[in-house]
Amino acid sequence: MLADERREAILRAVERQGSITVKALAEEMGVSAVTLRQDVRELAGRGLLTRVHGGARALAPDAAAPTQVPAEFPASAPVPAAEKYAVGLVVPPGGYYYAEVIRGVQKAARALGVRVVLAVSGESLAENQEQVRQLMADGVNSLLLMLHPGLRLDETDEWLSTLEVPAVLVERRAGIRAGRLEQVASDHAYGAALAVRHLASLGYDQVALVARVESPNTALLSVGYADAVKAMGLRPGPEYRVVTNGDAAPADARFDEVVRAVEAGEVRAALVHNDIDAIALVGILRARGLRVPEDLALVTYDDEVAEMSEVPLTAVAPPKQAVGSWALDLAVRRLSDPATPLAEILLRPELRVRASCGADRRADA
Repeated sequence: MLADERREAILRAVERQGSITVKALAEEMGVSAVTLRQDVRELAGRGLLTRVHGGARALAPDAAAPTQVPAEFPASAPVPAAEKYAVGLVVPPGGYYYAEVIRGVQKAARALGVRVVLAVSGESLAENQEQVRQLMADGVNSLLLMLHPGLRLDETDEWLSTLEVPAVLVERRAGIRAGRLEQVASDHAYGAALAVRHLASLGYDQVALVARVESPNTALLSVGYADAVKAMGLRPGPEYRVVTNGDAAPADARFDEVVRAVEAGEVRAALVHNDIDAIALVGILRARGLRVPEDLALVTYDDEVAEMSEVPLTAVAPPKQAVGSWALDLAVRRLSDPATPLAEILLRPELRVRASCGADRRADA
């Protein structure tokens, strides 16, 4: 069918039934749901019908008339009259990091009049694909994807390139094979460099990096750390990789190499990823008779619970809520103007100085 024929058929169906769902009408007309959603968006933009989540309804005779929701739409999820789009948000299970990003998405959704449909994915690519399939079947207009950190992006790029609706990758970086995918992430390399520069400004000519093996951000932290060490003319410091999942050793054993280096005076300053590991390290050092910041000046990377440490931790704080807000804003911009150039946005973390780096003591000296 030609575009004009499809849109005329949509208007007739809406006039006849009062409301339609994209999924049902697409099957009836033999066209893709993606194509039909674009037609509905066009007709709504011309003031010929009203878009609702998953479909469309006839224009209300009175602006004050209550919203008419398609019969197929779940009664438990009423659609506000002002709603513009429905955006699917796929997140991994657990982890406080993701909760902060979700809060940012929620705040932006309220401001923009957008409905966000949350789906929690599993660890495998197949489980992520199934969550996206279900969201697409429910008629979402766009996707925000926080893929499980265990997924290798080179395995997901081909799948991402086949998505039928605009998508934004959140706190992950995709390769060139991912197609027309947009991205919003924290600039973790910049954040690591920020910590190194701060410790160098306090007089430390060598900084160690302690980071989790399984974190998807560790590679970026390592890059930023190495760049800052070189730019500042520091002595290359040791990099320690800590395993915390699977058959990981107890905390004392995981940090044994780091603690021995501090005891020997070989490491005097360190960037530790993340807060939980940094707080554990502070406790182990104390049990060995070592002090923070006197024996080890410490900066943590995360700043979720850093201030709650026995010694409040200086921290690099990724802008998690802002990442969520920008991601949703980017999705809405794409839906409102499909011709907008594709964007890759990096948001810079900030440094929050507390007691663990010793900056306050040096300022008083």
